[in-house]
Amino acid sequence: MPEILPDAPRSDSRRARAMVAASGFVALLALGGWWAGRDLNVVAQPSRPPLGGARLFDQVAAAVAQKYVDSLDANDIYDKAVTGMLQELQDPFTSFLSEERLRRLNEAMSGTYAGIGMQIDIRDGWPVVIETVHGGPSERIGLLSGDRIIEVDKESTRGWERDEVSRAIRGQAGTPVALVVQRGDQRLSFSVLRDKVHLRAVQRVALLQNGVGYIDINVFSAQTATEVALAVDSVVKMGARSLILDLRGNPGGLLEQGVAVAELFLDQGQSVVQLRGRPGTAAQVYADSQPQRWPTLPLSVLIDKSSASASEIVAGALQDHDRAIVLGVTSFGKGSAQNVYPLSSGGALRLTVARWFTPVGRSISRPPEPDPDARPSDDDEVTLPDTIRPRYRTDAGRTVLGGGGITPDVIVGDTLTPLPVQALARAMGKNLAAYRAAIARQAQLQKGRMITPGDPVTRDMLDEVYTEMERRKVAPPRAIFDAAAPWISRSLGYEMARVAFGPDAEFLRRTQDDVPLQRAAQILQAARTPRDVFGNLERRAVSVPATTP
Repeated sequence: MPEILPDAPRSDSRRARAMVAASGFVALLALGGWWAGRDLNVVAQPSRPPLGGARLFDQVAAAVAQKYVDSLDANDIYDKAVTGMLQELQDPFTSFLSEERLRRLNEAMSGTYAGIGMQIDIRDGWPVVIETVHGGPSERIGLLSGDRIIEVDKESTRGWERDEVSRAIRGQAGTPVALVVQRGDQRLSFSVLRDKVHLRAVQRVALLQNGVGYIDINVFSAQTATEVALAVDSVVKMGARSLILDLRGNPGGLLEQGVAVAELFLDQGQSVVQLRGRPGTAAQVYADSQPQRWPTLPLSVLIDKSSASASEIVAGALQDHDRAIVLGVTSFGKGSAQNVYPLSSGGALRLTVARWFTPVGRSISRPPEPDPDARPSDDDEVTLPDTIRPRYRTDAGRTVLGGGGITPDVIVGDTLTPLPVQALARAMGKNLAAYRAAIARQAQLQKGRMITPGDPVTRDMLDEVYTEMERRKVAPPRAIFDAAAPWISRSLGYEMARVAFGPDAEFLRRTQDDVPLQRAAQILQAARTPRDVFGNLERRAVSVPATTP
């Protein structure tokens, strides 16, 4: 999950924040939770005076340096001591950041890096361009989706992992990188100057059927609120009479950007979130100070188990104030704030300093994963039963749950990967990349045959995928493949639409299978006012087939 950039600039939006009982630090949202503790007291033997903390550490460090079976540098001992101390806090979201991790963190939270601006994947052992960043160097020189990158600076890329490709292509702005790409039967050479590339927080803006607008927010980085405001204005001009905010898969980011996005849809004086630090310190409350921009626009928010931190601040605030109907499955449950403190070593300390609560006082924290950089998974997710979760009332008197993530008003979606897909993933194991390459190859074969982005996937196409996997000697048992055929068919259809017609066509095809999105659109189509979206609510589960691995 993305980590948190210290002292980030405030949004350019004119919407000011009113902070009640504000403390002196700027808290930035990350993951997990923390409790303040006291200094550890060492229990001494009765016949010996107690050792002070510093003296005890010096004695242990000296013994390790002088007597341990393996020789250790003094700096290594101190590094291990710092790591061990932070681990003993039992807070996986308090950690030491090396210079490299801090650099990646700054890039993630600023949304800007130096490179050529493209999304790649590994297909058949080669890096392939999936999409170029609009306005970036790769788009300007004419790279296209589907181009196979076969050389970077005269070095073959066969067998490279995505991280290797990224390291080779990224670099200082203004420096050149030489690429050779395979495009069909053509071998093309490019020399491109690296430049500053901005990764948009708003990944997609679209007008769906019946006047329903759609905005996909990918992360809460430095300019997210500004991008969201522009996106809403844009989709309203297209004719949107209602709006879906998609926060699924959004791991969060900067606290102030989560606050700023929520403020766009709340009224003056309504609270967004409150931070509570150590016992005895004053709570910090963020409240809206200006009227909302689109008060008559019915609104829905989509979340899933990967929606975390700032995503949950937005969903929780809009739910507590009855401004939006929330759909999907229960979110991850990230309820703490961190500061990042630079260190003389060039790295930094990321330290949990507060917990946050929704406007009605809900804490949504649940036991976090051991690894703060890991994505949530079915195996390590901890869920509290609804029967023991505390209940709260929204402004309109609706019941909402605290503890264990944001629970949607309408439960729509699968919380577990379907068994046939799990079986396929286990059968493929380390050969999953070869399976994806077989899907990509079939999509390329269908490129010239497709008439519309919605052309069906036939049984013959699936048979050809399986035959290709057999040729590569990675085919799972046929019964496992056939059981997962509905999900394989969907994945192949998406790939076919993207290869033949581009990312926008792929998105539109995906919306047809997206049950949470379709349910949200159905609710919004019948709403004339923001309050109408809550009419005749039923909190019932609707199953959604998961995509194949």
